[in-house]
Amino acid sequence: MTLQVFAPAKVNLTLHVTGRRDDGYHLLDSLVAFAGVGDVLTLEPADDLSLRITGPEGAGLAAEPDNLVLRAAAALEAPGQGARITLDKRLPVASGIGGGSADAAAALHGLSRLWSCPLPDPARSLALGADVPVCLQGQTCRMSGVGDHLAPVPPLPPVWAVLANPRIPVPTPAVFCALTSRSNPAMPADLPCWANAPDLARWLAAQRNDLEPAAIAVAPQIAMVLDRLASLPGTLLARMSGSGATCFALFGTPASAEVAATALRQTHPDWWIAAAPLGDANRTTV
Repeated sequence: MTLQVFAPAKVNLTLHVTGRRDDGYHLLDSLVAFAGVGDVLTLEPADDLSLRITGPEGAGLAAEPDNLVLRAAAALEAPGQGARITLDKRLPVASGIGGGSADAAAALHGLSRLWSCPLPDPARSLALGADVPVCLQGQTCRMSGVGDHLAPVPPLPPVWAVLANPRIPVPTPAVFCALTSRSNPAMPADLPCWANAPDLARWLAAQRNDLEPAAIAVAPQIAMVLDRLASLPGTLLARMSGSGATCFALFGTPASAEVAATALRQTHPDWWIAAAPLGDANRTTV
């Protein structure tokens, strides 16, 4: 049996930093959705466990034991099991859209099926990374705590995004070190039912990504990406995802998102740019 598993990009529509624990981990409150663009993992039966990395964004990764895909395989606690894994890397590395965590979650889902074993418990998946539990769940949700509390939210209306990354890796620790405020208000306790994409964008505009100013201090090019996205025709909202450098613009139709992405590629051919719908993950296994 050969499986293909899609690892969609994770998009933080909001990201409020609400505190910091004594152990140094930051507390977050984030509305998370998934984009229809991502990496693809192919898994085949084999005597040993191996990983091969291909794809247009694979140059910055090595198939070493600390790769999140191989760490995810170890988290399944299936001694003696092997698999030949190929990671087709299409998302930029260290870009604030959970690429490594999405790959780990896809590996967990695929290997669990290939090896007929259960998924790891939440604590073990969290040990792989703060974004792994939400990527493993793959549903639009409210993520809080250190990534360990996932709560359902009203469904998103039809909405599309243009994602843009200037190909600048932004280390997450550096962004958190640049934070000037570590205790900020959370989102409202009750989230509304959004009628359409403009309604969602208006509500999001009253929320924040508290990491955005810190990320711009670390990588000033992010401010230019946000300006370019905000100036595209049809843009409803422009914001940074995660700790950057990927930013997104929201649109009300797929056509307006595609037109905007095409225009942005013409002026910035060196950037990573993708247009995609937002919502729950479509992690189809074949």
